[in-house]
Amino acid sequence: MKWNSNKYLERIRQENLENDVAIRVENLYKSFKLPTEKAWGLKQAIINRLKGIKGYKKQKVLDGITFDVHDGEFLGIVGRNGCGKSTLLKLLAGIYTPDKGSITINGTLVPFIELGVGFNPELTGRENIYLNGAMLGFSNSEVDKMYREIVKFAELEDFMDQKLKNYSSGMQVRLAFSIAIRAKGDILVLDEVLAVGDAAFQEKCNEYFRSLHGSQTVILVTHDMESVEKFCDRAILIEHGKIICSGKPKAVTDEYKKLFL
Repeated sequence: MKWNSNKYLERIRQENLENDVAIRVENLYKSFKLPTEKAWGLKQAIINRLKGIKGYKKQKVLDGITFDVHDGEFLGIVGRNGCGKSTLLKLLAGIYTPDKGSITINGTLVPFIELGVGFNPELTGRENIYLNGAMLGFSNSEVDKMYREIVKFAELEDFMDQKLKNYSSGMQVRLAFSIAIRAKGDILVLDEVLAVGDAAFQEKCNEYFRSLHGSQTVILVTHDMESVEKFCDRAILIEHGKIICSGKPKAVTDEYKKLFL
């Protein structure tokens, strides 16, 4: 058998690429059923069925999405409202299941799709940190290790024993964001969370994201093109449930802006 060094090197390269993949999304489809009319009672439902009236229409949200995210990569996902970005994140987080296709995740994924979801206003800031930690699958001892960092980053040391309902909206957002970035996972999934707090706190968050490059896998969904160009290594643009552009952040944000011309 003749030795083919080129084929051998290509196989090694592909194996290395496979080992480098944090998330693989293949041929992903997702749709929702939107009701068009109500069937009042079982009799009407049967009549509608016999007449071929479904009572709903199918809305296709994702239409064959395929992409990889590599270890340590900061990926931006952009697109107009309704293009399917948030649905994609909820599929990655396991909130939705796909109609067709597959998602492979290598590592622990920590989703932060809506800041503050799961907070209880009747509990203290301290209790809410542990509550959110439990919701993310962390034990009390694991939250213990993160607690001081979370509170310090949020700059809320003097307020942790107050009930959350007494916090300002800005304080709540800072606490939620601090939990989001301090939770120790292999992959962070963030949806529209960069515009938090005042200017000083935003700059603090920016510094944190700059420090992540190469050490943390991050997926960021945002409408802020400046943030995509500033933080992301690569970006993808979704339109009508399909990826229409992928590559360098500046090239992708330029294509995004063209959608509004």
